[in-house]
Amino acid sequence: MAWDFATEPEFQEDLDWMRNLVRDEVWPIETVFDDLGYEGFKRAIAPLQQRVKERGLWAAHLPPDLGGQGYGQVKLGLMHEILGTSPLAPAVFGNAAPDSGNSEILALAGTNDQKDRYLHPLLAGDLRSAFSMTEPDTAGSDPTLLQTRATRDGDDWVISGHKWFSTNGSIADFLIVMAVTDPDARPHQRASMFIVDADTPGVNIIRDVATMEHPGDSFGHYGNHAEIRYEDVRVPADALLGGEGEGFLIAQHRLGPGRIHHAMRWLGVSRRAFDALCERAVSRHAFGGPLAEKQSIQNFIADSAAEMHAARLMTLHAAWKMDNEGASAARTEISMIKFYGARVLHDVIDRAIQVHGALGYSTDLPLEAMYRYARAARLYDGADEVHRQSVARRVLRGYEPADVPSEHVPTRREAARERFADLLEAVTSND
Repeated sequence: MAWDFATEPEFQEDLDWMRNLVRDEVWPIETVFDDLGYEGFKRAIAPLQQRVKERGLWAAHLPPDLGGQGYGQVKLGLMHEILGTSPLAPAVFGNAAPDSGNSEILALAGTNDQKDRYLHPLLAGDLRSAFSMTEPDTAGSDPTLLQTRATRDGDDWVISGHKWFSTNGSIADFLIVMAVTDPDARPHQRASMFIVDADTPGVNIIRDVATMEHPGDSFGHYGNHAEIRYEDVRVPADALLGGEGEGFLIAQHRLGPGRIHHAMRWLGVSRRAFDALCERAVSRHAFGGPLAEKQSIQNFIADSAAEMHAARLMTLHAAWKMDNEGASAARTEISMIKFYGARVLHDVIDRAIQVHGALGYSTDLPLEAMYRYARAARLYDGADEVHRQSVARRVLRGYEPADVPSEHVPTRREAARERFADLLEAVTSND
């Protein structure tokens, strides 16, 4: 089957419209986001969200019956490449993490009652959510080690455990919590997902964890990562999301497309840094001429352009394969774009900072914030090393051990002499 990433001309018009809206209307909000606060930010983007809805691009990742467009991963990837240029843009289009991933989970596994109570208000912007899976005492890249437990008690479940990096956990109205329900089951069938209202007794928000991306201590801010203790949190049986033991299966439906969206957003960030790099190269003069004439800077530009192009093609191919063959068939490609895209993101921003010198290191430009954001890309959704290992294992399944290397020239020569014996004899006789 031939690869084809093409989309309709009408969709290209939508992409052009998105690009102009994000650049002209969303980028300016970045510089006053802290002054606005979250409530002010919501007021600032409300008219933009309405324009997105009127254009038919709101929550495009969801099926049409839930108000989305039912787009495949190629179209969604192209959209996220544009949205990635600003950390604020996804909220304008109704697909900001973690709400976007949680809405997909609810759409996939939620009952009608759960959709009415949580999904539809979430899509309308009336509720906020968090995904609570990562734990401070277990390796995040190995979710089979989760320690948070949910035990059955009559008609209820009782959840106890310690989580952190639950994005937006301190401002969420509800959390989707991953907890072990059967520790004796097979590793990937031990955990289940639960919907937990944030005001349920026993849900204790300890703090928002300061990070390299947001180093200042703060609490209750949009985009913060909460540390939470669940202390005998009692929820009803209908809080179970999907079937018992299906937590990992549901999570994979969320993570596969999410990694494609991450990789395309990273390309959007990379492109913004790349444009800054090139603008600086033709503007700044040193040692008798513009930086653009210096070979080292030309190498920066050429390497960045090639790496971004490669990452884009890899990601679109993974998206195309998921659209045509399903998420399982695209697992290798998705793992490759995760670690390769993260490296390209880091390297392009790093070069842009280098070309800007002290200005790039300062907060007068967004490059230093991009750089801090880029470091997390190697950790989120599975550490790079885990994805590399996954790729290598799948590649190696296509090979078998050989006592003699397949390319061993003396062995191949002997086989070739037997195969062409008659011809060799004829040639020798003619001599």
